[in-house]
Amino acid sequence: MTELERAVEAALFAAEEPMSVDAIAGFLGDAEKAEVRDALKALAETYEKRGIHLVERGKRWHFETAPDLAHLLRKEREQVRRLSRAATEVLAIIAYHEPVSRAEIESIRGVQTSGGTLDVLMEAGWVKIAGRREVPGRPTIYATTPEFLDHFGLTSRRDLPGIAELRATGLLDPVEDAYEDLMGEGDSEEPEEQAEADEEANDAA
Repeated sequence: MTELERAVEAALFAAEEPMSVDAIAGFLGDAEKAEVRDALKALAETYEKRGIHLVERGKRWHFETAPDLAHLLRKEREQVRRLSRAATEVLAIIAYHEPVSRAEIESIRGVQTSGGTLDVLMEAGWVKIAGRREVPGRPTIYATTPEFLDHFGLTSRRDLPGIAELRATGLLDPVEDAYEDLMGEGDSEEPEEQAEADEEANDAA
């Protein structure tokens, strides 16, 4: 391996992004571009049978894993998010009524919503701030994110399950309870929910 090949190899390993021939030549002190191209071709042949390959994509060069070994480096990890009852209710309300303000969420649930509950949903990447309602006080409004759709396998909010499907899976129960509270069967947050809200608020603090 020539000194230029070693220098090109080192430059590419140190680079944060793929490099063009011009960029490599400049990085090496205005080396001859033709010589740099020859060095790149020689390096590509050297790495051809190794675990990493030197490849050119869009006139820029970089190292990448050999295609036949990519499966060894691909790790699939199932990430489990356990939401409290309060967080489940709030997420469902936002998904079906977005954009919605905190006051509107509380009106639907019939109970006060902890700021920590919204923080948990935003940290999960499923809820985002979508602006402010153009009413006195200009309250913040919330909406779901593309990550929410991706996590639940939805193409759009139109793919959200209907009432019958939610009831069949048991996912509607918390929201049904909230509506019952709103209709007069309960006006305050249950002790268990209050504890969950307090815990979420402490976690978010």
